[in-house]
Amino acid sequence: MRESDCHIKALTYFTGTALLILALGIRGTAHAQNTDPQSSDTAIATFAGGCFWCMEPPYDELDGVISTTSGYIGGSVKDPSYEQVLTGRTGHAEAVQIEYDPSQISYERLLEVFWRNIDPLDAGGQFCDRGSQYRSAIFYHNDQQKQLAEASREKLNTQAGLPGPIVTEIVAADIDDFYRAEDYHQNYYQENPIRYKFYRWNCGRDARLEELWGE
Repeated sequence: MRESDCHIKALTYFTGTALLILALGIRGTAHAQNTDPQSSDTAIATFAGGCFWCMEPPYDELDGVISTTSGYIGGSVKDPSYEQVLTGRTGHAEAVQIEYDPSQISYERLLEVFWRNIDPLDAGGQFCDRGSQYRSAIFYHNDQQKQLAEASREKLNTQAGLPGPIVTEIVAADIDDFYRAEDYHQNYYQENPIRYKFYRWNCGRDARLEELWGE
C-alpha cells in the first residue's frame, strides 16, 4: 500500500475496536439489511461524498431520516472488504445509504445536504482522500431521483457561482450492489469522536467546504 493511502483513517483500523475485530477475524461485510429501495412508507437514497464517516452526521440530524449506513457501491468485486476498496482497484466508492420517510423529508432536501457536504469540483477524490474510491457520486434508485439529481446539478452549475464545472457523477444504483461496511465504520463519529474530529480537521474538509459554500 502506498504511503499516500495510509492516512489517519487507515491507521485507526489497528486501534480500539478495530484491533479486536482484527484479532477475532470478524468482518461485517454483509449486505445492508434494506433490500427494497422503496417501500410503501420509506425510501432509500445513496450518496458518495468521500469518506463515509463524514457523510453520516449531516443526515443523521435531519428529521425524517430513519437510518444511515456506510458501505461500498459501484464496483465489480462482490462483498469487498475495506482493505480491498482502499486500493482503488475494485471500482467501488465509499458511500452512505439513507433510509428516510418521504412524508417528512424530500429527496430534494437530501440533495441539498449532499452538495453542501462535498467538493463537487474534484474529480480525483475528496479533500485529503485521493482515488476513485473517494469520488463523489449520486446513485439514483428510480427515474424520479435521476431527474431531480440532474436538475439540482444543473442548477448548481449555472447559479451557484462555483469556480469550475461540477464533476460529480449521477449513475444508476443497484440495491444488491451496495455492501454494508465493517461494523467499526458504522457511526464512527459517535463511537470515536476524538479520532473522528482530528481526522476531519486534518483532512481539510471543513476548510474547503467553507471556501466553496460559506458558513
